[in-house]
Amino acid sequence: MTEEKLEVTVDSDVRESHFLYTQKTGKSIKILDYDYKRCNGCGICIEICPKKAIEAGPLIEIATGMDAPPVIIDHTKCSFCGMCAAFCPVKAVRMSVNDKDILELTEFPHLDSSVVFNDKCLPCLLCKKACPEEAISVEFTFPKKETVAPFKAGKKGEIEVDMEKCTLCGACAELCPAFVLVDKKSTADALVPFDNLLVDRDKCDYCGICVPFCPEDAIKVKGEFFGEAPKLTGNIKVDNNKCTRCGWCEAVCPYDAANVTKPFEGDIELIDEKLKGCDPVGCHGCFNVCPSKAWIIPKDKKIDVMRDFCTYCGACEKACHVKAIGVKRTAAKHTEIKDTPWAKEWKDAIVCLTTAQRERPDVSRTVSVEKAERKTEPPGAMPEVDEKLRRAVDERISGLLPLLGSKQVRRAWEKKDAKAAAQEIRKRMMEQK
Repeated sequence: MTEEKLEVTVDSDVRESHFLYTQKTGKSIKILDYDYKRCNGCGICIEICPKKAIEAGPLIEIATGMDAPPVIIDHTKCSFCGMCAAFCPVKAVRMSVNDKDILELTEFPHLDSSVVFNDKCLPCLLCKKACPEEAISVEFTFPKKETVAPFKAGKKGEIEVDMEKCTLCGACAELCPAFVLVDKKSTADALVPFDNLLVDRDKCDYCGICVPFCPEDAIKVKGEFFGEAPKLTGNIKVDNNKCTRCGWCEAVCPYDAANVTKPFEGDIELIDEKLKGCDPVGCHGCFNVCPSKAWIIPKDKKIDVMRDFCTYCGACEKACHVKAIGVKRTAAKHTEIKDTPWAKEWKDAIVCLTTAQRERPDVSRTVSVEKAERKTEPPGAMPEVDEKLRRAVDERISGLLPLLGSKQVRRAWEKKDAKAAAQEIRKRMMEQK
């Protein structure tokens, strides 16, 4: 039984910011999708690749503004194992097998992390607006004011918001256009995405539905109440393709409704001696590559990082031109490693996530054979010839040559034994004399 030969073809393509690599066999089609705009240059894929098929680009220059891929994938070396896609913390690399994402296939281990919203979630706008990756969407399902209490012009009354109680959740602004949230940019040391809540009295008719609707009992209204206040209801969703598990949603939520499980545990340190060369305003490299937007410029320091939001991807360490940042991963959460022929390779990759040392085949003792040189043998010495003997031999042979054309002699030579053939030849020679 002969083993069937597996034909493999590999191709590449570029579509906008996506580098697409395709491996086709008779059994599967694997597509590796690298989005260089999504990639922050953390280098995890470089470290874990068993084939050394991934190299780093000019990470420092890219972090400070150069438009180039942070990593380069050599698809001619790539085995399409999927490890880079399985362990990319920002999902810049994805891989599918026969149109199925490997993150949905149990035979491919991958980082295990989650964001879960519990029953305490209202929902509100805080996490949605604060999320640095815009990964959270909120759908409010309650009826708005124009439905339950249509606006009545000319109504008189008073309204007051107790800002000591108000959490700036934004639910009232979703209910009624009279409430106006003042936006501000969230930072790692000031997460709340709103600066204030104002009331547009020209749009308020003092209907009072906002009073029981407010989850903090922070609104007081005097007026002629009408309409029935709805219950605060809605749905919240997290786009796992965008979410990096930074933890901003958990930290900004005043109701302890979000629970974030990060893929890595570790530590990040700033090296004071090297920080002397740091120019956080002019460089901004660590700010630009951090998916958690964890970097800040405090009043009492040149630069700092909010460690609670760090995911320990390591991109900032590689982006720092003065090498003032050190990132260490001490643990990596992952899904089950199935008992497959390639399980050891996956285990080695997971170990590499915390050690940055990838076990690869030992080629240090590989034997290389030098090509053998073609040698020319010296010509042999010509033997001495006894002329008298040579003439005697020539004479005997010359007498024998005519007989070789005789059919009888040739038949005797081919069919009879040597002694009988010799007798036949002698007989013919005697007849010629």
